[in-house]
Amino acid sequence: MEPITIVTSTVAPMDRADVDTDQIIPKQFLKRIERSGFGEFLFFDWREEDFYLLDRPEYAGARILVAGRNFGCGSSREHAPWALQDHGFDVVIAPSFADIFRTNCTKIGMLPVILPDDDVRAIIGAALDQPGIGMTVDLGESVVVLPDGRSVEFHIEDAVRDRLLNGWDDIGLTLLQSEEIDAYENSREREGPVTTTLL
Repeated sequence: MEPITIVTSTVAPMDRADVDTDQIIPKQFLKRIERSGFGEFLFFDWREEDFYLLDRPEYAGARILVAGRNFGCGSSREHAPWALQDHGFDVVIAPSFADIFRTNCTKIGMLPVILPDDDVRAIIGAALDQPGIGMTVDLGESVVVLPDGRSVEFHIEDAVRDRLLNGWDDIGLTLLQSEEIDAYENSREREGPVTTTLL
């Protein structure tokens, strides 16, 4: 996965709480066997609703999505963060996330940022009042620079932060231990024929 360090982007507002994974990517689009191609179906059932703004040209290319509390609740489908990332989002900011959704985001290189509700409301308000406004998320410093210029710190576990900064997915983390794995494989006793070589 790609590392995340500093993301400066237009802010896309999703002024709703308790957005569940079926609303993020409806079930009829879960038939794909690859991880790509879900972005075009993001929030599919909401496209004609008045509150849905992500198709407006002012928010085109936004890499930061800001939403209400408990974002990503519902089923644990991995397709929800896949759809958000495939649409172009690198960062999702909310006052809280469903635990499994948050973990699924970090496993694919997308940064979920928890900020106090007042700060989230300020960001959403700015994005609605001034469509196209931008902001910066700095993972290295664990700081969000709000549209009004204020800097707000956020907490993220050190291990998760390192994974995202370095672009390490689970396979990447395993490969960091390749020398130890090779040493173990070369030194352990095997009974019977070795089956790792094709004849």
